[in-house]
Amino acid sequence: MKIFTSIKEKLFGKALETPALETATTNTILPGDVETAQTDTASTPSIESEVAATLGGANAEPASMRRPDPVDVAVILDEAAKQNGQKLNWRHSIVDMMKALGMDASLQERQELAEELGYTGDKNDSARMNIWLHKALLKELAANGGKVPPELLD
Repeated sequence: MKIFTSIKEKLFGKALETPALETATTNTILPGDVETAQTDTASTPSIESEVAATLGGANAEPASMRRPDPVDVAVILDEAAKQNGQKLNWRHSIVDMMKALGMDASLQERQELAEELGYTGDKNDSARMNIWLHKALLKELAANGGKVPPELLD
C-alpha cells in the first residue's frame, strides 16, 4: 500500500514520531543507607504485583510505541488545505484531499490507490471511483488511528 502509506505518513507524521525515551532514575543504595533501604519496603512492589503487571501487559505495545490519542484527520487536512492556497474541499473530494497533502492527484495515482484499497468497480468511471475512494480512504484512516468526523464515514 504505497500510496495509502504515503497519505498516512503525511497525515500522521508528527503523531507517529517516537517520543524521546524518558531516562529512568535508579535508586542507588549507598553504604550508609542500608538501614533506610531495608526498612523502606512499603514502596517496593511485591513479586505477585510484578508478575500480574507483566502478564497483564504481555501482548501490549511498549508505551513509547503507542499514540495516546487518535490523530485528528479533519484538523490536519483543514490546515493543509488552508496552507495550499487553492480553494480545496477535501471533505468531499479525493482529488482535493490529495492536493491538500501535496500529492499527485492524477487519475493514474487515484486508480493505483483504489487498487490498494480494494476497489472492484470500473476504474475508468472516475466519478464513481472517486466517491468510493474518498469514503474508503477515510475509513482506512479511521481504522489506522485517525479520528475522522462520523458524517464522513457514512
